[in-house]
Amino acid sequence: MAKKTAKKKTAKQAAKKKTAAKKKTAAKKSAKKSAKKTATKKSAKKSAKKTATKKSAKKTATKKSTKKSTKKTAAKKTATKKTAAKKTTAKKSAKKTAAKKTASKTTAKKSAKKAAKKAAKKAPAAPAPANVDGKQLVIVESPAKAKTINKYLGTDFVVQASVGHIRDLPAKSPKGQKQPVPGVDIEHNFKPTYVILPSKTKTVSELKRTAKGASEVWFATDLDREGEAIAWHLAHILGIKPKEAKRVVFNAITKPEIERAFAHPRPIDEDKVNAQQARRILDRIVGYQASPLLWKKVARGLSAGRVQSVAVRLIVEREREIDNFVPDERWQVSARICADPADSETLAKDWPAYLETRDEKNKGPTLRFQNSWMAERGALKAELVEYAGERFALGCPANEPRDLSDDIAQIADAVGLANVEVDTIEDPRGKGPARYLRSVRGAPDPAVRYAVSKIETKKTTSRPSAPYITSTLQIAAANQLGFTAQRTMRTAQSLYEGVAIPGEGQVGLITYMRTDSTHLSREALGQLRDYVSREHGPDYLPEKANIFSSSNKGAQEAHEAIRPTDVARHPDKIRSALKDDQFKLYNLIWRRAVASQMTPARWNSTGVFFTRADAGAPAKRVATLRATGRSLAFDGFYKVAGVPTASDEQTLPTFEVGQELGLFAVEPEQKFSSSPPRYTEASLVRTLEAEGIGRPSTYASIIQVIQDRKYAEQLDRRFYATDLGEVVTDKLTEAFADIMNVGYTREMEAQLDQIEEAGSNWVNMLKRFYKTFSKDLESAHEQLTHAKAETQEAVYACPKCGSKTCYRFGKNGRFLSCTTYPDCDYAAPINREGEPLLPEHVDIVCPEDGSAMELRSSRFGPFIASVEYPETKFVLNLDKKSNIKYPAIPPLVTDLECPKCSAPLNLRRGKRGPWLGCSKFPKCRGRMPWKELDEPKQKALVTELEAHEKANPRPELRRADGTLIAEGTPVQSLLLPGGVAQLKIHPEYARTDAGKRAKERSAPSPLMNGRAGSRARP
Repeated sequence: MAKKTAKKKTAKQAAKKKTAAKKKTAAKKSAKKSAKKTATKKSAKKSAKKTATKKSAKKTATKKSTKKSTKKTAAKKTATKKTAAKKTTAKKSAKKTAAKKTASKTTAKKSAKKAAKKAAKKAPAAPAPANVDGKQLVIVESPAKAKTINKYLGTDFVVQASVGHIRDLPAKSPKGQKQPVPGVDIEHNFKPTYVILPSKTKTVSELKRTAKGASEVWFATDLDREGEAIAWHLAHILGIKPKEAKRVVFNAITKPEIERAFAHPRPIDEDKVNAQQARRILDRIVGYQASPLLWKKVARGLSAGRVQSVAVRLIVEREREIDNFVPDERWQVSARICADPADSETLAKDWPAYLETRDEKNKGPTLRFQNSWMAERGALKAELVEYAGERFALGCPANEPRDLSDDIAQIADAVGLANVEVDTIEDPRGKGPARYLRSVRGAPDPAVRYAVSKIETKKTTSRPSAPYITSTLQIAAANQLGFTAQRTMRTAQSLYEGVAIPGEGQVGLITYMRTDSTHLSREALGQLRDYVSREHGPDYLPEKANIFSSSNKGAQEAHEAIRPTDVARHPDKIRSALKDDQFKLYNLIWRRAVASQMTPARWNSTGVFFTRADAGAPAKRVATLRATGRSLAFDGFYKVAGVPTASDEQTLPTFEVGQELGLFAVEPEQKFSSSPPRYTEASLVRTLEAEGIGRPSTYASIIQVIQDRKYAEQLDRRFYATDLGEVVTDKLTEAFADIMNVGYTREMEAQLDQIEEAGSNWVNMLKRFYKTFSKDLESAHEQLTHAKAETQEAVYACPKCGSKTCYRFGKNGRFLSCTTYPDCDYAAPINREGEPLLPEHVDIVCPEDGSAMELRSSRFGPFIASVEYPETKFVLNLDKKSNIKYPAIPPLVTDLECPKCSAPLNLRRGKRGPWLGCSKFPKCRGRMPWKELDEPKQKALVTELEAHEKANPRPELRRADGTLIAEGTPVQSLLLPGGVAQLKIHPEYARTDAGKRAKERSAPSPLMNGRAGSRARP
């Protein structure tokens, strides 16, 4: 015991001496050396097992118990002197620093920046308060929100942010535990196990430290289920019982709302938390148990989602509706008449010439310009509404197509067209009546007269719309601003949390943006009505406030519609304080909210009927035309919302009954009913809301996830189902008929609402769900066939062996394959119609060997290669707009080493000058800043690069006639007519309808400007 005590005393003395020595050394040495020494000590601690230096051994022995130390080590510790320790450390650190000196210089700044960026993306930390002892702690979700709230609370409060969620179910089960769903004990009432998110450990530590010194803790997270769940997790981590917690909620971050909320705190709503827990566990069960089924039956890496998969099904079913759609045919006959019959012949010549005019974008006159042209000449457009004493309706249904040429020719003659001829062309791609496209030619008869037979005038009104809720805001932002749902919600979040306004500081500009209620508070109504009365006068203020009912019967997630927190903050007044997206969205919200409390707009609507009245009119086939026009009598709420211009109404002159007019154009037009439109983000959100799928806060994430998983893609702002999306949907629908059913998903949302609103037992709800789900899952694993084992017949013959072909499914989607595979390995990519995407000749000469080139398709997209490919290696890529992209000059390999992997660095010339990147990219993404090189080295490298560029010039692309092809030239303009390779139809299918259609599709379509084999998407 005495020896042990002596050793401890000696160790303490040595430690004290070392501490004193360090203080003296720190005072004498510069900051740079001190930083190096600290860095060396840290690295020495981390690599103690490898280096085993004397100093680290001494430190470890000094701090730890000496029971495990040998007598030899203890003796060395006692005998060690201050100067010897310094020399040893200096030698060791000098060796280590010399080896890593260069690398540390070049990478220190970059590493720090990258680490900061990653941390900011994962969890932007809130600043720690300077002094919290005795103050009250308020916990919110966002640092921006914390900054705004902080200005409204007194100095007795400190506001900190959790930066979103801090706990969640673990991604993996702990070692040794075999849980089918990590973090959910299915066998014991679905008991969840939560873990602190790795990115939030520092935030949690800071919150715990602050909470210990605080006199009171308040939870001010968002007011929806998710916000309630975050407050509940925070309370558990801080050791506060949910029933004893001080929970405050506010719909807007304004001083009155904050004061009202803190004056009336409540406990954490555990029913709301349970509803959120049930949703999270439901999604976790489906995701972790249905996804492995997709790995087994479709392809590795796929995932299923309880709500997202149903959204994909909507898109897939819409895609199939469009594919199977056969249109009805109908005819529309328009006539253009003029107030002065004497102008008929002149206008009959001028009108076709005007339609041929083109603007700078090579587009013809818009409807608005056409109406303006006619108004200047006292002319107007009228529609045929009555023929031979009956309402005009010429057409045929999809299932009974017939030739209407004779009928339309007779009708055109009765309207006033002379020398009528009907032209017909066949469209191989058309279905039903749309297979035959017909047009009517002729000349208007200048002797034809129409007399005004009746004038109808009526007044109509347009009511203002309700203020925005989450879904309608996303729809309006998509239609009017071109915003995605995520962009809309991200911008709305920033407006809600607060923006720095000059003279006011950080201010929340809108109320909570995740809501499905159109309700406005009494204070908001009073504020809006006062503004309307003050700024626009009594004519624009209704007698009573406009009240709107929510279209969503299950509205429950928030208390109020989205509106400005203070209507006095006109968008134009605070324009300078807002970013572009913020201004556009705030302007949209502000105008909709103000307009909702204004009077309706009033319109004067006029309809004028014209009956043919000249001597040449057929007695039994009298034609009656109708022209309509609308003028705004009182703008009402349009004063703020803006007058709609989409209708492009024509202005009607004043008419009298019996007045005669002349005819200068007759325009019969064949029309076909439209297929169901593909979903846009706006219409998909509208459908999700109408079907009760998900909640306002989930729409943006649903839309993003289905695209990230490659189940759907957006082209021209329209959703197209991918082959992968169709296969996954089919497999999930076959396996889980209930989960993939829209009605069932809506019922699940209703059950979650019952947990929140009526306190229903969430465990029983999960038990009911899992009983059916587990049976379906077990059956699917045994009976579901693999997607790759399923084939579909194709009409083409294999070009290699002449056998039949079929459609198969692979990791990149559907493709055309030989049925004798693996004996024959022929395969080809296909388009959406199932046609093989075969090479197409282009007017480019290969610069490598002078051979012809062709447009090919791969899983990475289209590219241009030589007809001798792959023997000839030269390849041209296309940009995102399918334009020619010149190949880059190969990089110059330098003698500089990559700071990450020590591989040689490549030197390239970029838009901002030379830059250095690792030659092992993309495996290594190391970079070296060009500015860190000294001037002589930079000059030497630039000289080498110039010589390298001269020795390896960028190839020139030329047409067959020698014409130079500029970069950015559209590939469509380089395609050669008749240059599309074609597959033969297999003899067995040659006479079938499918074979005939495939053969016809391979021929140039009359709708494709004569170019064969167009590959444009529908």
